Amino acid sequence: MRIAAISDVHGNVFALRSVLEALRTMRVDVLVNLGDHLSGGVDPAATADLLLSTPAVSVRGNHERQLLELPRERMGASDALAADTISAAHRQWLLDLPLSADAAPGVLAFHGGPDDDLLYLLETVTPSGVRPATDSEVVERLASADLDGYPLLLSGHTHLQRLLRLPSGLLVVNPGSVGMPAYRDEGPTPHVIEAGSPHARFAVLDDDSGEWEATFHAIEYPWEDAAALARRNGRPDVEHALLTGRAL
Repeated sequence: MRIAAISDVHGNVFALRSVLEALRTMRVDVLVNLGDHLSGGVDPAATADLLLSTPAVSVRGNHERQLLELPRERMGASDALAADTISAAHRQWLLDLPLSADAAPGVLAFHGGPDDDLLYLLETVTPSGVRPATDSEVVERLASADLDGYPLLLSGHTHLQRLLRLPSGLLVVNPGSVGMPAYRDEGPTPHVIEAGSPHARFAVLDDDSGEWEATFHAIEYPWEDAAALARRNGRPDVEHALLTGRAL
């Protein structure tokens, strides 16, 4: 079986179109979308239209929760743009998304952690920056989840392409971000996440060898067009990230 994993589109319909076009040539059996679909600085409504017309196993991310649950006056700029532009049908689609899903036999998909959409699973934030998580840190973060029978976990949220095969044989894969290559965050301590280039990222996984293996992809798309729309939407931070892969 071949699985395409995407995550963190963040309303960047330009990147999403290019990724879906690339996947049409890759003979994938299942598309898995790991959340944070619409909230961003580009075009949430057009992104929602495209996602609703694309067969996929999709889960809810932290931005879906924030968009659905926070009052408009407490939303950040990315969620507010989505709240102001998506339709009732788009909102219902988000409401129907699960926190986690069986993407295929033995494959569990979620946004951050199996029961925590804000969990950094494969990265650790320290006062001096962000580093890859250790085996023991990942095992501890997964300790509360029932993962019996799952050889593959698909997780997004941190926007960085990363994989880790634990001593148990469990493979954990983050496909990176389709539509937002860099951002700043304040918790648990101020930090930046940067992919370092504007490319749209995703992963393709297969079990042809008898165990799951992942191939990472980073493709070009019209990021100047996406950045120009972010600028018109009053988001110079998103514009900079889309053009450079770096946080402003």
